[in-house]
Amino acid sequence: MLFNSLSFAVFLPIVFVCYWLLRSYKLQNALLLVASYVFYGWWDSRYLLLIFGCSIVNYIGGIFIYDTKSKIARRLLLTLCCIASIGTLVLFKYYGFFVENFRLLFSAMGIQWSPIVLNLALPVGISFFTFQALSYTIDIARGNLKPTRNIIDFLVFIAFFPQLVAGPIERATNLLPQFNKARKFCFESAVHGTSLIAYGLFKKMVVADSLGQYVDRVWDNPLFYSSIACVVGVLFFSIQIYCDFSGYSDIARGVAKLFGFELMVNFDRPYLSTTYSAFWRRWHISLSSWFRDYVYIPLGGSRVPFWKMLRNLWIVFLLSGLWHGASWGFVAWGALHACYLTTGAIRNKICGESENIGLVSKILSIAVVDFGVFFAWILFRSGTLTKSIEFMSSICHFHGNFTLGSMLGAGTPLNNFFCFIAIAGLGLSYLCPRDCKFTSPMKSFAFTCVCVLLIMFFGMPVGGEFIYFKF
Repeated sequence: MLFNSLSFAVFLPIVFVCYWLLRSYKLQNALLLVASYVFYGWWDSRYLLLIFGCSIVNYIGGIFIYDTKSKIARRLLLTLCCIASIGTLVLFKYYGFFVENFRLLFSAMGIQWSPIVLNLALPVGISFFTFQALSYTIDIARGNLKPTRNIIDFLVFIAFFPQLVAGPIERATNLLPQFNKARKFCFESAVHGTSLIAYGLFKKMVVADSLGQYVDRVWDNPLFYSSIACVVGVLFFSIQIYCDFSGYSDIARGVAKLFGFELMVNFDRPYLSTTYSAFWRRWHISLSSWFRDYVYIPLGGSRVPFWKMLRNLWIVFLLSGLWHGASWGFVAWGALHACYLTTGAIRNKICGESENIGLVSKILSIAVVDFGVFFAWILFRSGTLTKSIEFMSSICHFHGNFTLGSMLGAGTPLNNFFCFIAIAGLGLSYLCPRDCKFTSPMKSFAFTCVCVLLIMFFGMPVGGEFIYFKF
């Protein structure tokens, strides 16, 4: 079920009304669990067993880990939980990738190997709910969290439908306690949540979907278009993916607010970052902080010799690239960002970090960071190294007689007008109040009305899936 679909427009009000008619928060949690499973099963009901199994393994594992006094036994139980969760993720998402690469490796060595082929469809949101479940079990093993004994609360924590499919990846320390207390309807919070939903839908339906049609066109056949058209395609995708993903996060946070929950902020104007490390503190914050807390810091973080710190950084970003997709293109995307951060770390070590920079230097720094990030998006959008090289060659060879107009659809001024509105939408997304938090409910209501009108006039009539659904 998509946030930008008619089915969700019917689903949400029904759940909202039934939820607040219930007096007990325990009954509300049970309703949210049923609603979340309906929401997830809307794509493919068979995969409800997958999310249920992942939940049960970590629920039972968390209790046993907490109750076990032996450190060795605790580590063994944690290892088993991690193997079960990550093993399922590897099976569905990476089995074909690893098998094919091993087959090619053996073939290069003169060894013929015919592996078993599993045609498994990738379950929606598997990377997100797997990481959320893992963080719960790891936090218990570290002594940072006590396990919940209420299985309903835990099941709904993993399957909470506003953030189930594409995050933010919530920590049990933040979200789980919110299920264990009574919640009262707050008009101001509901108005704020509604404005976040409208804002997220605006970014998705007006900006991302409008630009997406042009991005798809140029990426489907980059050799057909001029270098300038390809460069603009990269720019458009950079805007598209930001508005698509941050739009989903805004909707998720807004829907959660309607039910009395607070989710973490997942984006903080990342394209205004002056360093690559700052970019990753502002982009997909829930995933960046997850890798920081559960991979980077356990490896030693930055409290180790400099070369080990760089090693840790590379491990994190190679894993981050692989998390996004089973392809060498995504691994290369992660490696490229690791190169950016390595360069910055070396420069800071030699020259020292500069805290106060002038306006001109700040603008130049933002331009440099955005150039590197936008270039890396080529690897991300292409998915494979072959397609990435093809696209980059299209930019560098200055071939063809086709202009930007051929990509935008010459003779279709209405579509070009939609494109202009989409670009202007990025400006709105950066100029509006941070977190859409206005000083009064009336201002929030007015902002919501403006977003709704823009969606009605300029939104794409057929909404597509959110980009991060496939991860």
